[in-house]
This record gives sequence, C-alpha cells and structure tokens, in this order.
Amino acid sequence: MSAREWLGKDFYRELGVSSDASTDEIKKAYRKLARENHPDANPGNEEAERTFKAVSEAYGVLSDPDKRREYDEARRLFGSGGPGGFHFPGGGGTGGPGGAGGPGGFDLGDIFGQQPAGGAGGGFGGLGDMLGNLFGRRGGATTSATRGQRGSDVETDVRIDFAEAVRGATLPLRLSSPATCGTCAGNGARPGTSPRTCPTCQGAGLVNRSQGAFAFSEPCRDCRGRGTVIDDPCPECAGEGVSTRTRTLTVRIPPGVNDNQRIRLAGQGEPGRGGATAGDLYVRVHVNPHPVFGRSGDDITVTLPVDFSELALGTTVVVPTLDDRVSVRIPPGTSSGRVLRVRGKGISKRDGTQGDLLVTLRVVVPPTLDEQAGEALRSYADAVATHDPRPEITALLRDRE
Repeated sequence: MSAREWLGKDFYRELGVSSDASTDEIKKAYRKLARENHPDANPGNEEAERTFKAVSEAYGVLSDPDKRREYDEARRLFGSGGPGGFHFPGGGGTGGPGGAGGPGGFDLGDIFGQQPAGGAGGGFGGLGDMLGNLFGRRGGATTSATRGQRGSDVETDVRIDFAEAVRGATLPLRLSSPATCGTCAGNGARPGTSPRTCPTCQGAGLVNRSQGAFAFSEPCRDCRGRGTVIDDPCPECAGEGVSTRTRTLTVRIPPGVNDNQRIRLAGQGEPGRGGATAGDLYVRVHVNPHPVFGRSGDDITVTLPVDFSELALGTTVVVPTLDDRVSVRIPPGTSSGRVLRVRGKGISKRDGTQGDLLVTLRVVVPPTLDEQAGEALRSYADAVATHDPRPEITALLRDRE
C-alpha cells in the first residue's frame, strides 16, 4: 500500500476512538473489535474479515508512538477537504487557487517527499523524511516508492496456570491473522505467472511530471507505486500477496512470567510488503490465581493457619511448596501475622538463583469448644489475668477517663 493510500484512511474512525485517545483507550478499542470480528468467531463472514484486517492495520500505526506522531502530523498537514489544504490527485478538493492540480495549486502527489527532477533542492525534503518514517522508510536518503513496508505487529492472549507461570511452559498457539499468501508465495500473481515490470514507470514506482516551472515525482498511478503490474492476480489474495490464514506456533513461556506481561516473538507478526521484514507477535500472558499460593516479586507466598498453642509453645509444622513440602519451625511466643522465610523455594531468577517461600502465620479460632477445652481455656485465662495483651490501647483509654 502506498503512502498516498494510507494517508487517505482514518485510523481513529476505524477503531472508533477520538484523535486524542490514550494508548490504553486505543488498545481497549482494538481488542474489543478484534475479538468481535475475528475470523474464527465469524467463519465465512467476509465483512467481519475486512473489519478485522482494517482494525489490525489501524492498531499497527496508532499503537506505535513514533508512527502515530508522524501520522497525526501528516493528517494535520494534509487534512481532507479544508480550503487551501493539500489533497490527493483526483480527490475532488481544492488545492489552492485553480483547484487540485490546477494552475497555482498543489496536490499531495506533487510533494510526496521526492526530489525535483534534475536533483535541485526543492524544500520538501523534511516532508519526505517524515512521510518515509511513517510508511516504513528510515533515514534521510531518497527512497524509491517500491521500497517495502514492514509488516504490522500483532497481539494475542494466552491463559496459563500459576504453576506454569512459575516454572515456565511451552504452549501451542493457534492464530488466524494476515500472513504471506501460501498460493502465490507473496508475489500476488496466480501460480504459473509472474508480475511484470510496469511499462509506465519502468519499475521505479515513480513518474515525473511538470507543473509550471517545477518538475515533481509522484507514485505511478498504473502500478500504485509498486513498480510491477499483476495481469493475473492470485485467486486467494487478489494480488495483495497477503491472506488471512490459520497457523500454529510453539510459544515458550519463560519461568517467572508475570500476569499481563507481554512476550515478543520477533518476525511472527504480519508479513512485510515488497520484501520488507515481518512485524512482531506480542503474546500477552494471563495467569490464573492459585487457591493456596500467591506471589510477591520472585517470592512465593502462602498463609498457614495455626492454633494459638502452636504459637505460644512453639512447634514444627509441615508447609506445602509447589513441588513438595518443607518443615518450618515456629519459635515459642511467635505472634500471629509473623512471616517466616524458607530460602530457595521461590521462583527461579535469570542469574540462576531462586526466590524464597514466605509463610505468613495466622491464628485460627475454633468456632466451638467442648467442655474440657472450655475449662482449660478458663484456667489459662485466670493464670494470665495480670497480663495486658494491649497496653497501648489500655493507656489511651486511661487518659480519656
């Protein structure tokens, strides 16, 4: 797709957000639309498939801060329909006195970042660099219109168990997304045929034309800036070289992955155009909570219910870990809420060391007592009657008498 075609799209409208939407709002809108229009959820629905492709393309630009900034700047400079604004060739808007392409006017095709014929400086180099950055070109050098466009990044979600997040896991991932067409291998032509060099631009993707005292280059209209013409398009991708298909990848989840963390798989996103590199695939991991264990950084946490006598007299208790069990000693006179640390029973770190198991002790009061237990507790209460378990509170109450 040429820069001219891309700028003609309203990516904010595709996602249903305002132009000042935050990154989170854009992401939320994309994920909602992608879920609703995913090909797996709408088999045979061509309209849903078109919408899925459109929102994926829009998200690929608006989720990238650099691309979004350049896209917004281009929209500000070439906003559609405004008096005195710049317009696409044949767009129907006025490009200054005389109309688009008329005497005294300019259209966007004239100043698409190309140098005037003869190599003279034209004053539009900065504009060309800006548009080049937005559409996949980096650096200030003059770039042919046939230069490829990097594929868009893709994001998907997986859900794993707590133990898999701690130990790591290898999962199969099934995706339905734009990919290099398997029928034509990405060249857009029907098998057995090949694209031919555009006779209008001789494969350059650009044509020169004069306007008054100036000569400008613009993307070739016959080949849409590609430099090649496809006489017999591929029946699967209609000449685009990209089609939506289902593929299965194997994703390795590293040990210690956090909930909502993204894992980047380089080159596994949408394929590039014109031989450019593919985008990246981002896998967002959601971790199911564990009924017993929790997590604090690289430490695993567990709350252990204990009896009052175990804290008062001290004892040794058995505590479960994710893999086995350990014995933990409770010193006499331990308070409820104290955290005991078991070294090396947490999450493996990148440097080869491990986090710890943090055991929080919590007193559990029996809901009922038999006669013998009740009598024993009353005897204990009498024995410690002179002990004040809350001296600070008692002092505060005494001051307020």
